[in-house]
Amino acid sequence: MNAINILLVEDSESDAELTIEALRRGRVYNTVSHVRDGAEALRYLFREEEYASAPTPDLILLDLNMPGINGKDVLRKIRDDDKLRIIPVVVLTTSSYDQDILASYGLYANSYIVKPVDLTSFFEVVQSIKSFWLQVVKLPPKLQP
Repeated sequence: MNAINILLVEDSESDAELTIEALRRGRVYNTVSHVRDGAEALRYLFREEEYASAPTPDLILLDLNMPGINGKDVLRKIRDDDKLRIIPVVVLTTSSYDQDILASYGLYANSYIVKPVDLTSFFEVVQSIKSFWLQVVKLPPKLQP
C-alpha cells in the first residue's frame, strides 16, 4: 500500500503530538508532516522556501485558531488553488461556535470536528478520522508536482 501523506496544521505542540501518535497506531501506513501555523502551512502547500520538495498531502488536518494566518485563511487559499482544492480538509479544532462551523463548510471543508478535551476521547476521534479518511474513503489520485 502506498503511504498516505497527511499534513497536520496545528499550533499546539501537545495536540500535535497526540494527533501524530494516534495516527501512527494501527495498520494504515501514513506519513505525517506537522506545521505550526498558517504561514508555514501555506509555504508547505505551495512548496516555498524550506518546503520546496515537500510531498503534496493526500489529507489535511487543519486547526482553525492559530496566530497570524488562521485556519479559515489557509482553507480559503487551498480552495482557491486549482491543484490543491481536491485535497480533503478535515477541520480539527477546539471551536464549537456556529459561525466557525458555517464559515468552514462555506469554504468547502470536508468535515468539521471539535477536539474533545479528555485524552481517551481525543484518541478515539483521531482514530475515527483515520478509519474513515484512510480506510473507507477513496482519496483522489496523487497530484503531480
